[in-house]
Amino acid sequence: MINMNSQELNYLVYRYLHESGFTHTAFTLGYEAALNKSTIDGNLVPPGALVTFVQKGIQYLELEANLSCNDSDIDEDFSFIQPIDLITKNVYELQQMINEKKQNAQKAKTREKNKGNREPEQEHSREKDRESSREKEKEIEQEHVREREKERQRVREREREKKMEIEIHQEREKEKQIRDKERELEREKVEREKDKAKQKEKEKKNEDLDDAHREEDKTQIKQEENVTTEGPEPMEVDTNSTPLSSLIPNSDVTVLEGHTSEVFVCAWSPTGSLLASGSGDSTARIWTVGDGPCSSNSQKGPLSVAVLKHYRGRTNDKSKDVTTLDWNSEGTLLATGSYDGQARIWSKDGELVNTLAKHKGPIFSLKWNKKGDYLLSGSVDKTAIVWDIKTGEWKQQFEFHAAPTLDVDWRNNVSFATCSTDNMIYVCKVGDNRPVKTFAGHQGEVNAIKWDPTGTLLASCSDDSTAKIWSLKQDTCLHDLKEHTKEIYTIRWSPTGPGTNNPNQPLVLASASFDSTIKLWDVETGRLLHNLVAHGDPVYSVAFSPNGEYLASGSLDKCMHIWSVKEAKVVKTYMGSGGIFEVCWNKEGDKIGACFSNNVVIVLDFRM
Repeated sequence: MINMNSQELNYLVYRYLHESGFTHTAFTLGYEAALNKSTIDGNLVPPGALVTFVQKGIQYLELEANLSCNDSDIDEDFSFIQPIDLITKNVYELQQMINEKKQNAQKAKTREKNKGNREPEQEHSREKDRESSREKEKEIEQEHVREREKERQRVREREREKKMEIEIHQEREKEKQIRDKERELEREKVEREKDKAKQKEKEKKNEDLDDAHREEDKTQIKQEENVTTEGPEPMEVDTNSTPLSSLIPNSDVTVLEGHTSEVFVCAWSPTGSLLASGSGDSTARIWTVGDGPCSSNSQKGPLSVAVLKHYRGRTNDKSKDVTTLDWNSEGTLLATGSYDGQARIWSKDGELVNTLAKHKGPIFSLKWNKKGDYLLSGSVDKTAIVWDIKTGEWKQQFEFHAAPTLDVDWRNNVSFATCSTDNMIYVCKVGDNRPVKTFAGHQGEVNAIKWDPTGTLLASCSDDSTAKIWSLKQDTCLHDLKEHTKEIYTIRWSPTGPGTNNPNQPLVLASASFDSTIKLWDVETGRLLHNLVAHGDPVYSVAFSPNGEYLASGSLDKCMHIWSVKEAKVVKTYMGSGGIFEVCWNKEGDKIGACFSNNVVIVLDFRM
């Protein structure tokens, strides 16, 4: 019988694994079997040797079993067929070898048993054997053709799988680049807007030189009309003409330094004097801010700060950018979302409590429910995840969007909404596998969503330059707010109306846009109440004071304005040294936090 040593078999398996794309497995087998020390010449072994060996082994067994009806006529010693013969010779050549062996054995037996047999009978017997062999050869050849076709099909299937894997990998790489591309586009937009603003300013100054009296009238108009209500197009305001009386003095400002890259987000603790900030330097920080005026704090020395590191080694790893953060309602835990796709939970002292890892892309939005038992996160991987804080594990992953999830917001303790670059908004509920409600109407990426204080109305804003107000009672939007001329980046509800601490004031919606304006809307009618014009660049953030009487706004023009909501005019202004990404009020309403592109966080005293 055929003998094959283990080294030859190992080499055939190694070649099969390597040809099939299992490179690591082939390397491990070759190393452990010491094939590098083998004397086998790989050039003599054709591709697909193992498969061919197995196929021809089966064919050989069929030949052995079917060459003759009389088993006693067959010599069982087929050791003259070596493994290399099975691999390198075709079926016909093997049959010839077997036929020759059979004929030789038959002749020897015939001579010993019956020397008197006639030659014609032997020839007839050989002819019958040859006919039988030819028929069997045809059958084996047909089977071999079928096997080759199956093998080609398997190879094509493996190629399709590899192609799919490559496409998935490329899609993930593209998603990782989304944020960088968005930032680059934003910077380009900002530069273009600044150039346009400078050109307009030059044109204005040239016109003003023609008439000194007209210049005086214009200056007076700009100071009095920071805002217009319904009616004519709002006038552009020269931000350099801000009255000195409204500028916030440096004595009312505390500058918090320590971040080494732009600061994207900030948020006050709802219960204490803690201000959290998140930056592109892969850290978040919790600053302890005194209750007194900023001037008294500066006299006491530097503020204490806890540094929440999102890295272990390198500090310049952009995959660890802190993109979002949120305090729980009790102010005991801070959640941060990072560009590495992980959410982290920290104590108010800055100790890492838990790391939540399941997303496969950057996290852009993170919110606690009011009860504090669930944390909701939205990611570039197109999904939203509800995390169970008690167990530290994910409770449910919602995979409804067809593109990155940009914002999430709780309606109550178990229901929430999500929005995406796919232009869609979904209202979901913990435990349900399908959306409770689907809102389709935006014609561009939906940048932000916010439920009103009672959870009755949902506001959204989009790159299509509109904001919309939705109700669960109908599929279409309740109000379509179309006064902006460029993308709307964010929206905020006022803390007023039924169910709030200020029930006697009407509910108002504020929208901030890349057209450099802020607009205040009547929620009942969808009518534009006020058009707030003072910024010279895109407005990234707005925030209402706790009593609903004031609105803070931050822009890339480095200015933070504080507006009177009732009078619709600027009452205070702070001019910084970098673009402003976010503004926020403390719970008492006497301090405002803001984060800047020049790596600092500032705290302002607000007194009227």
